[in-house]
Amino acid sequence: MAVEKSIRTRLTKAQRIIVKIGSRVIVQRTGRPDRRRMRELVRQLAALHKEGREVVVVSSGAIGSGIEALGWRKKPTTLKLLQMAAAVGQSRLMAEYDELFAAHDIRIGQILLTHEDLRHRTRHLNASATITTLLEHRVIPIINENDVVAIDEIKFGDNDLLAALTSLLIQADALVLLSTVDGFRAPAGKGRTRRVPTLAGVGEKELALALGKGSALSTGGMASKLQSAGMVAENGIPVVIANGRSDGVLEQILAGADIGTLIKANVSPSALSRRERWITLFHRPEGALVVDNGARVALLEKGRSLLPVGIREVEGHFEAGAVVSIKALDGAEIGRGLCTFSSTEMRLMKGRHSKELEAIPGHTEAPEAVHRDNLVFRKK
Repeated sequence: MAVEKSIRTRLTKAQRIIVKIGSRVIVQRTGRPDRRRMRELVRQLAALHKEGREVVVVSSGAIGSGIEALGWRKKPTTLKLLQMAAAVGQSRLMAEYDELFAAHDIRIGQILLTHEDLRHRTRHLNASATITTLLEHRVIPIINENDVVAIDEIKFGDNDLLAALTSLLIQADALVLLSTVDGFRAPAGKGRTRRVPTLAGVGEKELALALGKGSALSTGGMASKLQSAGMVAENGIPVVIANGRSDGVLEQILAGADIGTLIKANVSPSALSRRERWITLFHRPEGALVVDNGARVALLEKGRSLLPVGIREVEGHFEAGAVVSIKALDGAEIGRGLCTFSSTEMRLMKGRHSKELEAIPGHTEAPEAVHRDNLVFRKK
């Protein structure tokens, strides 16, 4: 218990905090925003802000708010109607936040993001700079996925991943994921469950035990939260999953109380540069390059670039400059990198020596499929 208490104490010193608020926390079953719950959460966020802490809010609820405003009885299933609900609901949700924070003399700023914004290098850096500038001027950023233009993003994790990536984007001190459960729960026998106060990490065992499939107004569940929390904790940021419908929950968590489930931060996270982190964490690989054993040794032990001669197979379809997974012959991922060529070109080039490639138009010099400066390897 003493060890856990010392870990919780770290939360009391957190200065830059990301708070993700799930749909079910602030939206009633009808889809109407729960003003009392929003007022209570804003009160706590304002108190943290006035303590001098930097607070960033990642808030769901736009689609739910739009469903109520449009008079629909249930969440639609088509992308166009989901985007329509988001377009109507986003302004409604932000108006609620603006009024509630204004009562505490606090300004807010709206930021709408998609995964494309975070994986595009220039937009990624611009998003980081904008959030940081808002914080420097004591404005609370309220972030949501830009569901109006998103495609696959609209279905992902109820903003859990967005909150995780935002934490890494601005190097937060702590991430709090607020849901309607009191944390991760494990079987306790006879059909009962118990709250798990602390997790050392997130693995297959924890994901298999994850409960909750989301609801009519949200797409996330405990598995989504654990996956996002695990990624953040692995990179040195502690995460707490807790019940956002409990009064004073944020104040208790950041006072070090035993609330929710704490996923402990890795005390020795990999020292990735910002560029390396952008490559590995902010992209979904668009394909894969399967390399032979000689190439694997050259990459991992000699710090070489990946040449076409060492590539056995090319998986997927991608354009030049895409992030691809680098796999060993057994299928295990050994790293990720930015591929110099498209999948079509790589299929023509794989397994060939430099001299053989001279016959291919545009390849008069020894080409590097993935330059070593654009390679990031998995921790062992």
